[in-house]
Amino acid sequence: MAAMTTMGLSQVISGPTHVAGHTLDLVFVADEGNVGVEEQKILPLSWTDHHLISFRLTVTSNLRRGGGPIKLVRPRRLMDPDGFLTSLGDFPAMLADDPVDVLVDLYNTEVSRAIDTIAPERPLLSHRSKPAPWFTGELAVMKRTRRGLESRWRRTRSVSDRTRAKASLRAYSVAMRAARKTFSTARIASATNRPRELFQVVRELLHPPEEEGPSDHLTTQCGEFAHHFADKVTRIRSDLDADISAEPGDVTEAPVCQILLDSFQLVHPDDVDKVLGAVRATTCILDPCPSWLIKLAGGGLADWFLGIINASLQQGHVPSCLKKAIVRPILKKATLDSLLLNNYRPISNLPFLGKVLERVVASQLQEFLVETDYLDSSQSGFRPGHGTETALVALVDDLRRELDRGSASLLVLLDISAAFDTIDHGILLGRLSGMGLGGIALQWLRSFLEGRSQMVKLGDTCSDPWPLTCGVPQGSILSPMLFRIYMKPLGEVIRGFGVQCHLYADDTQLYYSFPPNSKEAAQTLNRCLAAVSNWMRANKLKLNPDKTEALLVSRGTNWGIGWQPVLDGVALPLKAQVCSLGVLLDSSLALDAQVSAVAGRAFAHLKLVRQLRPYLEKSDLATVVHALVTSRLDYCNALYVGLPLKTARKLQLVQRSAARFLTGAGYREHTMPLLKQLHWLPINCRAQFKVQVLTYKALHGLGPTYLRDRISSYEPVRTLRSSGEALLALPPPSQVWLVGTRERAFSAVAPQLWNALPKEIRQSPTLSNFRKELKTWWCRQVFE
Repeated sequence: MAAMTTMGLSQVISGPTHVAGHTLDLVFVADEGNVGVEEQKILPLSWTDHHLISFRLTVTSNLRRGGGPIKLVRPRRLMDPDGFLTSLGDFPAMLADDPVDVLVDLYNTEVSRAIDTIAPERPLLSHRSKPAPWFTGELAVMKRTRRGLESRWRRTRSVSDRTRAKASLRAYSVAMRAARKTFSTARIASATNRPRELFQVVRELLHPPEEEGPSDHLTTQCGEFAHHFADKVTRIRSDLDADISAEPGDVTEAPVCQILLDSFQLVHPDDVDKVLGAVRATTCILDPCPSWLIKLAGGGLADWFLGIINASLQQGHVPSCLKKAIVRPILKKATLDSLLLNNYRPISNLPFLGKVLERVVASQLQEFLVETDYLDSSQSGFRPGHGTETALVALVDDLRRELDRGSASLLVLLDISAAFDTIDHGILLGRLSGMGLGGIALQWLRSFLEGRSQMVKLGDTCSDPWPLTCGVPQGSILSPMLFRIYMKPLGEVIRGFGVQCHLYADDTQLYYSFPPNSKEAAQTLNRCLAAVSNWMRANKLKLNPDKTEALLVSRGTNWGIGWQPVLDGVALPLKAQVCSLGVLLDSSLALDAQVSAVAGRAFAHLKLVRQLRPYLEKSDLATVVHALVTSRLDYCNALYVGLPLKTARKLQLVQRSAARFLTGAGYREHTMPLLKQLHWLPINCRAQFKVQVLTYKALHGLGPTYLRDRISSYEPVRTLRSSGEALLALPPPSQVWLVGTRERAFSAVAPQLWNALPKEIRQSPTLSNFRKELKTWWCRQVFE
């Protein structure tokens, strides 16, 4: 009985069913089913020792097939952009001087009315998703026909019926493969150039997700999630506010600066079209209509957007309805326990109109930052021409050069808890004022930060709005830029101790190089970490020592033993390897662990893609392989220059397997002709290609200055024919003398690879032209 109870079954017979008084005949029903048992009777029989059990079953029929909820949806086929614009009408020019809140309310009202006119909401029964979404009605008809012919052949056993049944089976199989291929091709095309979405599409094509109705458990947790996310920030801010050991310094007092930007420029109709094209069509439940329809009708809505955007910029005010966020919790990792709230990350979704307004301000603020050169040069997060690869190339180059000099380096990767959520608005506004913002521009940014709120949404349930008194909204276009401004002084604090650093958004990497027998290294680095911790507390940011990692980069294995860096009283253990911006770095910078990890993940994804081969065209297979396999081989592959053949062979095996997979070649076939057919360069050539591209960007102002400063133009002491060749100066042997450094450090290998190129390629006028000519040159070098 315990086993039956575990399976959710209950026994309903309560009396004896045997002449000896035992209950031997049982009736079980499901605890959560639609079947009930009524009018039970136990009748003795003269011809058997068991009694007759009589009962009536009551079945509650579900009038809605599938048991899913009824939802209100708008038929997409009725959402015509022209009809939408006709129903919406023109922007009332006489209201252009009204408060922006009135204009936004009018916009939401009129857009809702227009969409209700052309595509009113209709009730739709939510059916369970089909296990095969590519299965069409025509296939269902063919399947019934095939089943009928098979049944007929089983009855008659005639040769003619068997022939017709086999022909129907072949036709059905061909049509089924064609339908699945068409469906898969369309899904792949919808996610092209977006690797994350493409990976999700591939997983769904291979393993269709099961239909999950609204979970009562999660629905009841909606409020708990809202309180959890809010309480986490509140606890951090309370701890930081209660800490009196932090020295504010220049944090609360903004430096006196001349106002350089007192208002944002008003936009024109052409600007609106560009902004609408740049903003992604992500629809929020607070939007009056789908964002994709707004983008399609963009030109006809120019006057509406023009009036709202310019009113907001002139009045220095952001409407409160555009400062509400819908938060959706997602698991940080798929392997984590889904019942623990700490394992979830809040993902915010903001109204589309608010994102358009942010894009306008972000573009002007970015131009201002470039003109004033305000940002820290070591900050690579969310900046044009910068990225994780450029930051890692500079970091590894510095570490290799210090190894070449015989020094050791200690790398510390700082972890900040909820960095974007705890930013203090007063401090941020002080930084904005200190960089030259004032007047209406500063007033607009103040309005953007203050008065924000968020709601957690699970299924069809939303929590109550929760006010946000600090932080910048995640999912916002402006937030990364504001965070960079907020973190700007940190680099100066770190470099004040002779310690180098690189930052990517909230990922802070600081490293200090020292001679092997230095006795002051520990004190210097610990003083720097203490100053960083004090700066973080004063700026309302919380360091997490438990997740902060440290790595000693040296030639010897015994360097650094006897002391450890200390952060907030916690000794940071020296690890054998750390993950920095997605790349595994080890103490000798051999990158063996990184290459092994990349090869393993790439092979796993290639194995996943192989299952789609019968259902995709060759071009679509190439798209998937590039997004999921070769893109992993290319990520930060500038670090792979000069890899030992034994290490690089792991990546080359992945590339060869991918080439054989796409071309259908056998495993014994030589892969060099296959790479030529696919226009793929070998692994070592791809790495050198990347270094040459980074060099071109650095020389032409398209990359970060910290890469440009590592190379210099060749200037002979007297006029030579090589004076106009656009060559780079090679570092002298006195600076770079180890073979490993000369072959792998960017500052040493970039000039060599650059000077090896023909003059006409080095002098290419544009980046696209340079990449095209460089790829052609490499193909000739490798395949001819």
